[in-house]
Amino acid sequence: MDIATNLARIHAQIAASCALCRRDPATVRLVAVSKVKPPAMIDEAFQAGQKVFGESYVQEFVEKSEQVQHPVEWHFIGHLQSNKVKYLSGRIDLIHSVDRLSLAREIDRHWSKQDRTANILIQVNLGEEETKSGTTSQNLADLVRQIAALKHVRILGLMALPPWLDDPEEVRPYFRQLRLLAREIEALGLPNVAMQELSMGMSHDYAVAIEEGATLVRIGTAIFGERDR
Repeated sequence: MDIATNLARIHAQIAASCALCRRDPATVRLVAVSKVKPPAMIDEAFQAGQKVFGESYVQEFVEKSEQVQHPVEWHFIGHLQSNKVKYLSGRIDLIHSVDRLSLAREIDRHWSKQDRTANILIQVNLGEEETKSGTTSQNLADLVRQIAALKHVRILGLMALPPWLDDPEEVRPYFRQLRLLAREIEALGLPNVAMQELSMGMSHDYAVAIEEGATLVRIGTAIFGERDR
C-alpha cells in the first residue's frame, strides 16, 4: 500500500474535477478517513502531505490521537453519542455529524468549560434512511436556529451521507440538494452560522461531489485500502 502514491492520485483527480467546474482546487480539502487504521499509517500520510484526518469512533480516536506523532488536524465524522462528547472536548477541530439539539447543547457545555468554541457541521439525512443519522431537510432550518443560539458552538456548514448508489451520477441530485439547502440557511443571516463548508463525497463519488460544491471530501479506502470492518 503506497499511501503517498494514492494521495497524489486523489489530488490529481480533485484538480481535474475542479477544472471541470472552474473551481480553485484550494477550495477543496481532503479528509483522510483513518478509522480502524493504525497510527503508523496516519503518520505516513502526514509525511506525504496529508494534514486532515477523520475518525468515527470516540474511544479509538482517544487512543490513536495519543499515539500519532505529528500535529494532524482531527475531524470527527461518525455518529456521536452525547455521553461521549466530553472525550472530544478541545481535541477535535471540526465535528461533522451534529444532528440534534441535545448533542449540540452537550458540545456547548463541554467546550464552555475551556472557554472555547466548537466548530461543527449539521448532518442532514437527505435520503431519510432509517439506518443513518441526520436531521431531515424539512427540520434543518429550525435546528440551525436553535443551535445558533448556543454561545460556544459555531456552525460552519452541512454534511451528508447520501444513499449508496453504484453510479455516482445517481448520487449527484443529493449533493446538489445539500448545496441548495446551504444557500437557504445562509440566506437566513443567523449569528454563529456560516455555510462555508459542505462535507460530502467519499472514495467512489467524490469527483461528482466536488462538481456540486463539496469543500470537504471524506476518503478512506482510496488512500489506505479496504477496511477490515
